[in-house]
Amino acid sequence: MCGRFTLKAPPAELITHFGLASCPDFFPRYNIAPTSDVLVIRHKPDTGRVGQMVRWGLVPSWAKDPSIGAKLNNARGETVAEKPSFRTSFAKHRCLIPANGFYEWKPVTEGGKVRRQPFYIRPTNENDLFAFAGLLARWRSEAGDDLITTCIITTGPNAVMEPIHDRMPVILEQDAWGAWLGSDNSSTDALKALLVPAPADAMVAYPVGMAVNRSGVEGDELIKEQADG
Repeated sequence: MCGRFTLKAPPAELITHFGLASCPDFFPRYNIAPTSDVLVIRHKPDTGRVGQMVRWGLVPSWAKDPSIGAKLNNARGETVAEKPSFRTSFAKHRCLIPANGFYEWKPVTEGGKVRRQPFYIRPTNENDLFAFAGLLARWRSEAGDDLITTCIITTGPNAVMEPIHDRMPVILEQDAWGAWLGSDNSSTDALKALLVPAPADAMVAYPVGMAVNRSGVEGDELIKEQADG
């Protein structure tokens, strides 16, 4: 799964890195949690790639109310093309979710008790960015208000993640961005072929402090390595 991530790169950097036509302003975030507004990148016809703020937690168009989004933060890559909550978005409404890194929790035993140690996972080059594979959905209230939401697709672990957790976000390489964002790409097999673990040498992982467990805590101290957690 992926339950927390960071995005500290400024809009100007994202515009250059992803070739965006536009990008909204946002504050650096070091502890982005589900139900937050997050930046996504989508392909807009006649414009190209654009950044847009949406809510994290997918709400399908057929949902009775938006509360279902709290349960749909992630979609498993193995079943995303078939699950009713995700299949329409997978076929027609895909996005990238930029991140400087993400967190995952590893169970560790100390003094006969098990606790969850947070780890931070970032690109090997700490100035680089991840591009998570994401989905988008539009839900309309009875009053006619639109809510745009997203979720992160996950896959099995690579060699870096395997000791920490059995799932990780799908991280797309640059040469796959066009195929993933292309609205005219309707090949389910070709899209599913992209949903694989990222190369292990593309990332590093290290323990961080327990403060990240509290979703309201922010700041770059959260991503600093802690020798003992």
